[in-house]
Amino acid sequence: MKHIALLALSLGLLAVSSAQAAEVLAERADNSVGAGFGGLSGLMLGAAAGGPVGAVVGALFGGWSGAQVQDATGHSGTAYVVRHEDGREQWVRSPNARFDVGQQVDMHGIRLLAQ
Repeated sequence: MKHIALLALSLGLLAVSSAQAAEVLAERADNSVGAGFGGLSGLMLGAAAGGPVGAVVGALFGGWSGAQVQDATGHSGTAYVVRHEDGREQWVRSPNARFDVGQQVDMHGIRLLAQ
C-alpha cells in the first residue's frame, strides 16, 4: 500500500511541473503592486478616520491611486495574455523576461519560458 501511495504522489508531482505550450496574445502594463500597496494603506487610514465605511472607501481610493502612481512613475511591470492549447486565456506577470506578441512560450507553473 505504501508503494502505491508513493507512486501516486510521484506521478502527481510530475504532472504539476510539466510544461504547457501557450501563445502570447497581448502585452499589458501591470500595476498590481502599486494597487495592493495603495489599497492596504488606504484601508488602514480609512479605518482609522472613518470606521468600517472609511475602510472600504479608503481601500478603493488607495488601490486606484496606488496603481496610478506606479504607472506615472514608470515603474509598471509587464503582464502577458497567453492562450493555452486548450483555448483558455490567462494573465501572466513576467517581471524579468520579455516576449513578443505571437511568440510561442512554455508555462512552468506561473512562469513563462521562451520555446
